[in-house]
Amino acid sequence: MPSRNVSAHGFRVGLRAGTAGSLGSGLPLRIPTPKVRPPCPLPVASDSPAASVAPWRRLLAVGAQGVASGTPYMVGSKLLQGWLTASGIPLGMIGLLSLAELPYTLKLFWAPLLDRWPIPWPDRRRGWLLVLQLALVAVIGAMALLRPQADPAQLTVVGIVAVLLAVVSASQDVMVDAYRTDLLPEAERGGGAAAGALGYRAAMLAVGAGGFMLAGWLGWPAAFLGSALLLAAVVPFTLTAPALQPLAHPPRSLREAIVGPAKEFLGRTGGRRALLILILVMLYRWPDSLLNGMAVPFMLKAGFSAAEIGAVNGGWGIAATMAGTAFGGVLFKPLGLNRSLWVFGVIGTLTNLAYWALARFGGGLRALVITVSVEQFASGMVTAAFLALLMSLCNPRFSATQYALLSGVYALSRSLLSAPAGFLAAEVGWTSFFALTLAAAVPSFLLLAVLAPWREEVPRGAFEADRDPT
Repeated sequence: MPSRNVSAHGFRVGLRAGTAGSLGSGLPLRIPTPKVRPPCPLPVASDSPAASVAPWRRLLAVGAQGVASGTPYMVGSKLLQGWLTASGIPLGMIGLLSLAELPYTLKLFWAPLLDRWPIPWPDRRRGWLLVLQLALVAVIGAMALLRPQADPAQLTVVGIVAVLLAVVSASQDVMVDAYRTDLLPEAERGGGAAAGALGYRAAMLAVGAGGFMLAGWLGWPAAFLGSALLLAAVVPFTLTAPALQPLAHPPRSLREAIVGPAKEFLGRTGGRRALLILILVMLYRWPDSLLNGMAVPFMLKAGFSAAEIGAVNGGWGIAATMAGTAFGGVLFKPLGLNRSLWVFGVIGTLTNLAYWALARFGGGLRALVITVSVEQFASGMVTAAFLALLMSLCNPRFSATQYALLSGVYALSRSLLSAPAGFLAAEVGWTSFFALTLAAAVPSFLLLAVLAPWREEVPRGAFEADRDPT
């Protein structure tokens, strides 16, 4: 509420002869109008991008950060596994590398540190991004010096480097999400989510396909050096990206950075609504998670070869996802967030019927291509809406921590709620299983009716710059 400050001399009693309104004693009483300062303007989000910055510059910046986010993940999860396998390392030891990915789940525990102690230059998000990206270039470049061998000492070094890569990469993900959230105005969040996802997918193709090709031509060290150069190419984009304005009320203590995100979120949404929002985050992509967990086993059981699955699901599928994400970003602005959540969610759910039709009627390789294309295209659209939803729920004061918490809730649900998918498919059969994935969408639509009504622009409880303090 705007405050009104009344001057100490606002009310004065004076003597004035012949003044109307005098008291019986002849002493006139004059009560002048109080001196009131103009009301303070409502707070404006201090992170709102400057009006002079063209939208394409914001989208380009977000897309470049998507490349920076996807590159180290692919290096640690795919490229390193390939090198170890080619070097004759036992499969059991290679499997243990999955433990090095734990920092991507645990990043929410140190996200408050990044909110509390920003690096101010170039701004409070890009400062950390520059430091982390330069560190990642150094770590990935140093991985070219590794010599994978079955010797325990050598494997220990590989494991340490893999964990270091994951910690720095997960920290960068926290800052990438926070920068995207703080930078984009509401109308550009769908396009920004699409740009970031496209950059991420482009990095997957560059490292996952180009890196392995480079390893075949020039050796594995060259593949790691090429990946380091790809990440180094993002640094100039980070330096020249649109700047964020300083916060009016940044976290002043570590306790505030830890407790503040939850306290602010609960205060803004209310306890009951906060719980419903978290359940929506858990369930919105549940049909996707159930389907994706069983897609490859279904294809193998249906008689498709590993080469066919790799070409269709890994190559064509990624292209379809990128196209769907871009299309969703284009539609997002005219639809708005709430309607995008409804429209993209319905499309994403209904396209699961393509797998039902493939299981029921067959159709060979052509039918598989159509099925994967339709489902992955719709999945890309759902991704754009879902990431925009997460961004809308974050206050710029705590966006690093709040986004990490929300994405952690989604990641946890993706693992836990999709775990029984195999047992369900074995029990009811493939056609019934794919039909049941449609039923999994019902709870999220019921929640959307309460939290994101069709006629409203943004979800109830979302951060609003003109109402919530930054």
